Amino acid sequence: MKQFITLLFLFITQLAAAQKLEQRIAKAFERFEKDEQMRYAISSLTVLNTATGQVVFSKNGDIGLASASTLKTVTSATAFHVLGADFTYQTTLSYSGSITDGTLTGDLIIAGSGDPTLGSPRYAKTKEQAVLDNWVAAIRKAGIKKINGRIIGDDSLFGTASLPIGWLWQDMGNYYGAGSPSLCWRENQYDLIFNPGKVGEPATLVRTQPAMGYLQIINEVTTGKPGTGDNVYVYSAPYSNLVYLRGTYASDLHKVVSASLPDPAFECAYRLHDTLNRVGINVSGQTTTSRRLTDEHITVPLASNTLAIHQSPTLSQMVYWFNQKSINLYGEELIREMAVKQGKTGSTENGAEAVRDFWHEKLGIDKNAMNIIDGSGLSPATRITTRAMALILQSVVKEPWFDSYYDSLPLFNNMKMKSGSISDVLAYAGYQDHNGAKLCFSFIVNNYNGSTSGIKQKMFRVLDELKQ
Repeated sequence: MKQFITLLFLFITQLAAAQKLEQRIAKAFERFEKDEQMRYAISSLTVLNTATGQVVFSKNGDIGLASASTLKTVTSATAFHVLGADFTYQTTLSYSGSITDGTLTGDLIIAGSGDPTLGSPRYAKTKEQAVLDNWVAAIRKAGIKKINGRIIGDDSLFGTASLPIGWLWQDMGNYYGAGSPSLCWRENQYDLIFNPGKVGEPATLVRTQPAMGYLQIINEVTTGKPGTGDNVYVYSAPYSNLVYLRGTYASDLHKVVSASLPDPAFECAYRLHDTLNRVGINVSGQTTTSRRLTDEHITVPLASNTLAIHQSPTLSQMVYWFNQKSINLYGEELIREMAVKQGKTGSTENGAEAVRDFWHEKLGIDKNAMNIIDGSGLSPATRITTRAMALILQSVVKEPWFDSYYDSLPLFNNMKMKSGSISDVLAYAGYQDHNGAKLCFSFIVNNYNGSTSGIKQKMFRVLDELKQ
């Protein structure tokens, strides 16, 4: 009887604390909704107790909203489930033809499987020079001293649709709008080095890093006023060699501007070709890709002789940078891989469907509550409800890989949460400890007016109630 009374007391105490927290959040959220920046906006907040699944607070929880990069919490959780924490990609270097007296009469072929980390500077073994050195060593080990053939980047696995439907033209040429073909290189980025002039006059493009003489870059960037920062936008389409640079670069700015590679498979093959020539292994043929050969109605050679297999970091290692630095490319490659796991073509559409199918089967989430069309949240047409996102966050807490998942979330406002920001959209999703309980939340605002910094601080004030 005494034990029953103790348990009843604890239950009543916890219930009272939960009701008090709900009331505080409700008041803070009501103030937030009445703010002038929210006059034409819509917002949604769902807070759950991760241990019990209890809804601590939910307002507009079943309205689908553009989530921006908070969608990455869903993509990475799904990837852990579907692919496994130890999943890795493999990129194969092979050759066609034969080797006689040190001469390869045939082609070197780099076959991609969707690895977004190939050539990435974030991991020791994936750095550009490390990968190239390993490939050169493998070529030399095979006795190849000269190549009478081509270097081919095989980007055929996912087809030619490298960008998700719904991405904006303004985003595509910039580093965060990089496409996701099956053969990536250096996170599909290159850098632009500018030298500003006088305000209103042209800002000079000094060089690209690395040098990319095969691109035709038309620079229309002007010098902006001091303090206006980087407002340079890069406009280019997948597989095109024509790039336009527009916008302003502040007169007091000293910053590298990053752009997306129009054809990562070509750039990867180009770097290997250049490296081989520099170390004395002459390549007589041209750099090309499987897509280019197919477009020219040329049969892509069968590479039956493997020289080297490059293995990516594990999914856990990739998810850390995916969420910490919000790398859109990782999300797009991961959902393609989840489609492949289902036995389907690795398209963005099939990947998004795989994500919806998984959570519908596992948690019963209505597929219409997850109207997603990409894996990163860059598309403003992606829609998801905060209730669906919070349910997913709540469900993964007991998974064996949760620590890796949790560690991947950045720290904002002294809270472990992923942020998301696209035009007039700001969102946060993550976790907060409260009186011995762990809460999870999803908070999304669409179509606010005024400054992003202003609405951010007002959202933080609402989330601060979870700390009390």
